[in-house]
Amino acid sequence: MKNILIILLMACSFLLACNNRNQIARKNTTIVDEQVLTLTDAQFKNAGIQTSNVQEKNMATVLKLNGKIDVPPQNLISVSVPLGGYLRSTKLLPGMHINKGEEIATIEDQQYIQLQQDYLMAQSKLQFAELEYARQKELNQSQASSDKVTQLAQSEVNIQRITMNALAEKLRLININPNKISAQKISKSISIYSSITGFVSKVNVNIGKYVTPADVMFELINPSDIHLNVKVFEKDVAKLSIGQKVISFNNAHPEIRYNCTIILISKDINSEGTAEVHCHFDTYDKTILPGMYMNAEVALKASANNTLPEESIVSFEGKDFVFVQKSKLHYEMVEVLTGEKDAGFIALKNPDKLMGKAIVTKGAYTLLMKLKNKEE
Repeated sequence: MKNILIILLMACSFLLACNNRNQIARKNTTIVDEQVLTLTDAQFKNAGIQTSNVQEKNMATVLKLNGKIDVPPQNLISVSVPLGGYLRSTKLLPGMHINKGEEIATIEDQQYIQLQQDYLMAQSKLQFAELEYARQKELNQSQASSDKVTQLAQSEVNIQRITMNALAEKLRLININPNKISAQKISKSISIYSSITGFVSKVNVNIGKYVTPADVMFELINPSDIHLNVKVFEKDVAKLSIGQKVISFNNAHPEIRYNCTIILISKDINSEGTAEVHCHFDTYDKTILPGMYMNAEVALKASANNTLPEESIVSFEGKDFVFVQKSKLHYEMVEVLTGEKDAGFIALKNPDKLMGKAIVTKGAYTLLMKLKNKEE
């Protein structure tokens, strides 16, 4: 009796194992079938299916970079006043365009009056000293005056000339022409002029504020040399060269493309493993502002790739697939790994299993929809 019971238990275990294997086999069969689609003649006609083979094409690899708009130091101007004073007037606003030589601010202070007064007095003293020196020189020639007195007179002329020239340079420093001032023409204010043609980046002052020589009143930008500074990883630096073309765009308006040219490639690799590459814009656009983050694409040397038309690739759950035609009405969905895109074609990273096979180029998404609807 005991032996019979053991035999019955073994038989049950065998049957259960067989049943599990059958379930697994059926499950595997279902998984395979999920990738296969069979159409009716009417569905085939409505889908408008066309096929093609994997083609070898020369495709330019695109190097994708990012960076930001930069301005070289010589094109970023900080405007300050050499001598302190109160801001009397200005019309500048951030973003405003200005021309070289245009008055951008008026500063006034009593020290400007004092400086002009000192200059005019030094000028008068110089004239008197020159007359005195001429008189002493004439007296010395007739032995009516000693050499020492003549030398002192000459020294006084030199001192007054030095004083007047120094004051004249101080006046020029604050944009006052010393040749145009007189006892009747003394001004309490000075004008600040733009040294570039460009636009205003920052305004740090307001009317009535006292500014010192250390204060930066305005920041001006000369856009003639504005450029794109992109970061390139060490392994990609050797792929770039001076004069190479770059296409840049920002995330806000990716449809707007800017053409650039590489003008400088840094030879220094920073701690992040990147080098700086400077690109000059072929045409300046005033909407491009310093500090703006940009994306860039560089077309590298073309190389042979196995490709398919882009429309033959369908995406599902984060993966790319193509449909391989088994017969006129039978199709299999096969996963592929894709690479670069160029002129409507996309490179394949695993083309071996597709070589010589008919790949659906038109109607691929229709097949995907029918296949997933069948599964549901």
